[in-house]
Amino acid sequence: MFANDIGIDLGTANVLIHVKGKGVVLDEPSVVAIESETKKVLAVGEEARRMVGRTPGNIVAIRPLKDGVIADFEITEIMLKHFIQKVGGKKWYSRPRILICAPTNITSVEQKAIREAAERSGAKEVFLEEEPKAAAIGAGMDIFQPSGNMVVDIGGGTTDVAVLSMGDIVTASSLKIAGDRFDTSIMKYIKDKYKLLIGERTSEDIKIRIATVYSDDRKEEMDIRGRDMVSGLPQTVTIYSNEIRDALWDPISSIISSAKSVLERTPPELSADIIDRGVILTGGGAMLHGLDQLMAEELKVPVLIAEDPMHCVVKGTGLMLDNLDKVSKKK
Repeated sequence: MFANDIGIDLGTANVLIHVKGKGVVLDEPSVVAIESETKKVLAVGEEARRMVGRTPGNIVAIRPLKDGVIADFEITEIMLKHFIQKVGGKKWYSRPRILICAPTNITSVEQKAIREAAERSGAKEVFLEEEPKAAAIGAGMDIFQPSGNMVVDIGGGTTDVAVLSMGDIVTASSLKIAGDRFDTSIMKYIKDKYKLLIGERTSEDIKIRIATVYSDDRKEEMDIRGRDMVSGLPQTVTIYSNEIRDALWDPISSIISSAKSVLERTPPELSADIIDRGVILTGGGAMLHGLDQLMAEELKVPVLIAEDPMHCVVKGTGLMLDNLDKVSKKK
């Protein structure tokens, strides 16, 4: 097999890889477990994620990406190399061309870091593309027509809001509030209300299983275990959906404000198209219960969740690989 083009959704929470001609071949958490003293890599991806919060002192589980950008260059490079080899990098006779997606408002320094990490992981050429554009294409929107399309991509570290027309972004906003912030808001709420310390994984379970952000739409409960801050002993408490709605109110209202400001800056002709077509939600955060209803109510336009929202960005990179020569190699 000769060099294949690869599309990478380099996410704060997950890395997804699309190989041209094969489709999505990898979807793993962006986590690397290393031994703190020797800096030896012990595990990458799903295996490393299982270690989060459960390792002895000498083993650290690191998430090398923070808020959609590289926080730890060396670890990101190790992680990328590992994933590229896992999807067949060693078998390739020549180095692949790689298309990587990044948030809309990252600086040129952050772009350079992403480019260098990919180059050092074995890429022949590196192309950078904006995440909301890939998300819109992956969600099946025809962004190359002279009409307005709006996408809200809620990932792990960043939320990108963009209006697209004629194959490019017209107005956009990117904020560092997304899935990770939802988790920390839940952890903080439980700590403040119940004096109970819980970990990231418990918090994520709560978000997936019982959380809602829309009125009293979901009425579920869940027993959670954590460490009591007063006694220091393990304890179980029961929490309810409507409590989590309160916990998530701050980050969700920031995302809605960002979407409103993008709509306010959108030319009127394109706004009219958005009323007809609706806003498409992509990314893992799109699956937060009741978010589509709440946003539709607040923005006064229809809001729809993309089919398979988690894979929209990586599917979009896959479609862009077919026209890689048209994608700019942004410096």
